[in-house]
Amino acid sequence: MLKLYSYFRSTAAYRVRLALNLKGLDYDVIPVHLLRDGGEQKAEEYLGINPTGLVPTLELTSEDADSTYLGQSIAILEYIEERYPEPSLLPKDPIARAKVRGLSQAIACDMHPLNNLRVLKYLTGEMGLSNEKKLDWYQHWITTGFSSIEKILSNDSETGLFCHGDQASFADCCLIPQIYNAERFDCPMDDYPTIRRINDHCKSLNAFINADPATQPDAE
Repeated sequence: MLKLYSYFRSTAAYRVRLALNLKGLDYDVIPVHLLRDGGEQKAEEYLGINPTGLVPTLELTSEDADSTYLGQSIAILEYIEERYPEPSLLPKDPIARAKVRGLSQAIACDMHPLNNLRVLKYLTGEMGLSNEKKLDWYQHWITTGFSSIEKILSNDSETGLFCHGDQASFADCCLIPQIYNAERFDCPMDDYPTIRRINDHCKSLNAFINADPATQPDAE
């Protein structure tokens, strides 16, 4: 049994929902509201299973053992790939695998940490920035990240329907949620035709539709 502690707008949780869906795995979503009552992720009960106070957390349960909790979306994607190898979310060729992991980390490690909820709240809270300045910060790092990713994708002959070839990978699991987040903050996407094409294709597929924030049980 798999349980995913998730928030519908969390891009990190969105990545894991996509991987689980693409693998065709059954899982239960346990909503963790990141804003209600000061943030349910800060509650003692949740910190007991994930001391970082972040989502997602993947709970692994069995009848004859205590639950195991996994945090950090990329680590969870790696676990899912190793535990459920088919259909694969990584190419077989070592260089191609490195490229896919590189794209994934460019989003999950370089872009996302600079514009996630707790950073934005810190900017307008302790740092005293206006909402306008916060938006400038957000759009600057989105532009920086997507500009480089667009160049990588558009210059790579192996870019296909997805970020790599014609099979979804870790890179798509990271890219599509980041696009969703950027669109929420009205970031212009006209300069990224390859990214937009991949996004349009992915969002026509059931695995992506069913992982979309709007389809989640805690959607608002």
